[in-house]
Amino acid sequence: MTAGLAATPTAAAPSYRAGGRRRADPARLGPLALVAAVVAVNLVVLHQEASVVSTLNDSSFHEQMVRYATLQFDRGHFPLDGWFPYLGLGSPLFLHYQSLGAMVAGLLGLVIGPDHAFSLLLYLLLSLWPICIYLSARLLGLTRWQAAAAALVSPLLTSVTNVGYEQISYLWVGYGVWAQLFGMWMLPLSWGFSARAVRTGRGYAVAVLFASLTIASHFLSGYLTAAPLLLLLLCRPGEFRSRLRRVLVIGIGAALSCAWLIVPLEQFSGYASVNEFLQGTASADSYGARQVLIWLFDGSLFDSGHFLPVLTVLVGGGLLVAIRRWRADETTRLLALLFVTCLVLFFGRPTLGPLIDVLPGSRDLFLRRFLMGVQLSGIYLSGVAITAAVAGLRNRLARTPAAFLARREGRAVFALATVALALTVLAPSWSALFASDSRDGAAIRQQIAADASEGGEVGTLVAQALALGPGRFFAGMPNDSWGPNFAVGEVPVFKYLANFDVDIVGYTLRTASLMTDPEAYFDEYDPGDYPLFGVRYLILPLGRQPSPSARHVATEGPYALWEVVGVGYLRVVDTQGSIAANRANIGENTADFVRSTQPLHGPYPVIAYGATPVAPTTVSGAVPSGDAGRVLNSEPNLEEGRITGTVDAIRPAVVVFSASFDPGWVARVDGAQVPTEMVAPALVAVPVGAGRHRVSFTYAAPGDYPQYFSLAGVTLVALVVLPRWRRRRAAR
Repeated sequence: MTAGLAATPTAAAPSYRAGGRRRADPARLGPLALVAAVVAVNLVVLHQEASVVSTLNDSSFHEQMVRYATLQFDRGHFPLDGWFPYLGLGSPLFLHYQSLGAMVAGLLGLVIGPDHAFSLLLYLLLSLWPICIYLSARLLGLTRWQAAAAALVSPLLTSVTNVGYEQISYLWVGYGVWAQLFGMWMLPLSWGFSARAVRTGRGYAVAVLFASLTIASHFLSGYLTAAPLLLLLLCRPGEFRSRLRRVLVIGIGAALSCAWLIVPLEQFSGYASVNEFLQGTASADSYGARQVLIWLFDGSLFDSGHFLPVLTVLVGGGLLVAIRRWRADETTRLLALLFVTCLVLFFGRPTLGPLIDVLPGSRDLFLRRFLMGVQLSGIYLSGVAITAAVAGLRNRLARTPAAFLARREGRAVFALATVALALTVLAPSWSALFASDSRDGAAIRQQIAADASEGGEVGTLVAQALALGPGRFFAGMPNDSWGPNFAVGEVPVFKYLANFDVDIVGYTLRTASLMTDPEAYFDEYDPGDYPLFGVRYLILPLGRQPSPSARHVATEGPYALWEVVGVGYLRVVDTQGSIAANRANIGENTADFVRSTQPLHGPYPVIAYGATPVAPTTVSGAVPSGDAGRVLNSEPNLEEGRITGTVDAIRPAVVVFSASFDPGWVARVDGAQVPTEMVAPALVAVPVGAGRHRVSFTYAAPGDYPQYFSLAGVTLVALVVLPRWRRRRAAR
């Protein structure tokens, strides 16, 4: 029997009211009304998320990406081609990172402003997500009531990790994993359209489209797009060959459609750093089978902090239903297999060991985020469990003298009663959600007030600094004794500066630039680190004296602005010696140099990076006394990815640009292109001879994006046209 709250006989004729109008069918309208009610509640309780406010978590970084995307579009540039200059001493961030969401928001920002676009999309995507769950569940093959029940529980997730699909992952008081929010929408739809295409042989183009959008929105979600494709091969062994062909069409189509993302990412992956400080930790490797299973059975993956583990019980019930219907119901069988597969992936490296390395780029993955797939499949299984329980109850009542239930009105009353019962059972979980959202809203309101007062004081200092000339800022770090507590409202100033789109040292480990790990070794008490990292401006607590020789510029409230005189983006230095490093150890291997006295006057070691030939050094014996030269002037325009300056070299030396090394940098000396080299810790440099020179560095993107986008367009068009052509030919 079909598990539904108010299932009607399959062959029942449609009923009509007087006048020929069709009577409303509770079996159709009931599920939609339930989804609409859940969405309405979300829209009300989450309305503060639409506010423009400085953010406490990673959203500050994501919002800065949106502003950068809007700026690039407004200037007629494409963000994928650009140099993101604000964090980690710069990087081609949109090339290395999952940037589709930021670009979509950036386009919307051209109309309503980037900050409003960021907040509005956060609010709407989070509030409307039950619609996504309902639609994807229907595509997977669940009934209307099963899909609506899944949508009902979808906002209630809470996990011990707080980085899954629970609301707290995205809220102001949470982690701010904004890019994952786009993946959270794309992955369910990708699962649904892929399942439909593999089962029916139709809809290849839309399946490929959503698989591609998932990959481009969130890399980790992109890995999970393959799960249903592979598992559907096992669900119907008798259809293995036909399904294998369909899976290959979708897989190859998605690869071609994502070539604009995959090819440059792979081509330049050697210059994307691995976060050294998270390697070997649970954040990167996940928690292992024992811990994950403990959390599963004690409710910590679905009901962390809830009075009752209602969702956990529902997930278990859905698995039992799937086992009971194993032979007859392919959809529930697929959901159970998805749950187990994602759970095993969530075990991570402690359990899977080298097997996890089969995944391309596994060293760059934060494996604990595979919790997403566990929770998503668990949501669908919860919908199955709820409707199975209701169907069982209805069958019991049908065997009693309650003939009223056999009539349409009786079925409607029963449906309403069971929805009310479900809401009652879920009431503690909803109550916990409302309390969490209320705390979040209160925190946002307090921060808005701080932005208007203290934020204005910091903004005044930033404007005064930039009036003196461009330069990099420092206002503390996450791991020092004062940085996390030196704040505007609740937001540390080293994060708050991101609101002004200025170049920052101290907001560490946000990007994949080669300088992001060495940046974590910056020492505010070491005078040599200021020219090394190009830090010109300091914003410090009132009364705190800077370690290097600095000039006090201004004070606003509890914030003081200082300038380190003579520090800029360019420097003329000697080079001597070399340090071997790769993208996984460059921070650790150059830490001794950063901590030494060499950064103050030189010489700088060159970096023997991977298999790249080591650049010749300018000094082979004793280091000459005095500076190797001086910078006469510089004209940085880092948002455009370029800097030009005039230097006077006393002897053969290198001009160091205080930006992260990347092979996209093109250097010219007196108009002639000269190969760049990497100097410690991971800076870009160019050799010059003695004398005065005009030097420039310009970031040049891969430049093949038009061809890649054309390939994606041709692929999608072909997947629409060719299947139709084959069907017409076969029908002749």
